[in-house]
Amino acid sequence: MSTQEEINNVPKTILVAPLNWGLGHATRCIPVIKALQENNHIPIIASDGIALAMLRKEFPYLQTLELPSYQIEYAKNGTNFKWKLLQNAPKMLKAIWNEKKLVASWIKKHDIDGIISDNRLGVFNKNVPCVFITHQLNVMTGNTTWLSSKLHQNIIKKYTECWVPDVEGQPNLAGELSHSNNLPFIPKYIGPLSRMHKKETPKQYDLMVILSGPEPQRGLLESILKIELKRYRGNVVFIKGIVEKEQKKEQLKNITYFNFMTSRQLEQTFNESDLILARSGYTTIMDLVKLGKKAFFIPTPGQYEQLYLAKKLKEDGIVPYAEQDSFKIDNLPEVKKYSGLQCFDNTPDWKKLFSIFEI
Repeated sequence: MSTQEEINNVPKTILVAPLNWGLGHATRCIPVIKALQENNHIPIIASDGIALAMLRKEFPYLQTLELPSYQIEYAKNGTNFKWKLLQNAPKMLKAIWNEKKLVASWIKKHDIDGIISDNRLGVFNKNVPCVFITHQLNVMTGNTTWLSSKLHQNIIKKYTECWVPDVEGQPNLAGELSHSNNLPFIPKYIGPLSRMHKKETPKQYDLMVILSGPEPQRGLLESILKIELKRYRGNVVFIKGIVEKEQKKEQLKNITYFNFMTSRQLEQTFNESDLILARSGYTTIMDLVKLGKKAFFIPTPGQYEQLYLAKKLKEDGIVPYAEQDSFKIDNLPEVKKYSGLQCFDNTPDWKKLFSIFEI
């Protein structure tokens, strides 16, 4: 074996750092972390809040590190979403600055050979190969989309590579979010990322409700759905999306409530459920594509990305949606008019993608 081949076959220590914005960024990093292990690399997980808590439950044997919180908060009124983010911008910029310093110290302390950042803007270091994962080459912010997109692209271009979890051509999942002209870098389209696998299982639930995202919008939707579900006659499993130390289960008439589920439990429950009611977050969409499921979406108020995805999928005749304030349980039969999310035949070439860390 040549010296170069020996170097390439040495396991690399890779820092994997998802953004703590709901659970989507963290859950879509699960297949990335597993792929690193399958290719004999050593992942170190870094995040904060519920994203870090969830990944610690998924990988209790892996080393984890805590990053500063971006302190992302949602407005109670969706129309104030953008202004709430602007109010939080100083705290977010401080956290990004602090995580840059932390990452620099960790590279030396933990002998880190490379970085995979899922939308963590400060998890970057010029001394090692760095990958940025995002489905948002364009960042939807209403009439300021051009500015937020340009700022985001200027951050991404610092990284060695940008991996986009979508397909390059047509049909694709994220449309204008994940496809853009005149970029200052060349993105790599790696296909949808999901921790899920389709299984043939007997149906247990007519409806699966799965919530996610920061407060207060997660809790507001939970309250709305609890009222609406009183008129629903089928069997329901309701996952609140609250990551706590212990799993809690509660049975109220035809509804089974869980505070959270592990990936294995979620996969089983998805497969056992006929219809999914969820936010139109991109990670949820990728999971449902992998499972080939029918769904109904309620985008987070004020979050332009989720509203864009919901509108796109409705216009494509795939999934219907309703806005949070107008949703009624009587909307669910609309699903019959739509095709549902169809499975993409996609397996990333992880060995080839990870070769970036052999530089």
